[in-house]
Amino acid sequence: MTAHNIHVLPHGSGWDVIQEGARYANSHHASQEDAVAAGTRDAQREQVELLIHGLDGQIRTRSSFRHEPRSI
Repeated sequence: MTAHNIHVLPHGSGWDVIQEGARYANSHHASQEDAVAAGTRDAQREQVELLIHGLDGQIRTRSSFRHEPRSI
């Protein structure tokens, strides 16, 4: 099973945290700050990327929480 990245997107008067390919948001928040905190927790747990969108819908920030083994 492939893990899907998590996005923080503007929605209505607040912000949604949604996993790629999902029909519904994981959670909805009044502020972008709260949504980013929730999305960060989800992305860390799932070991995927967190993509934070601006009000215009464009990706503004990417953070990777993927488990990548170090090469020796």
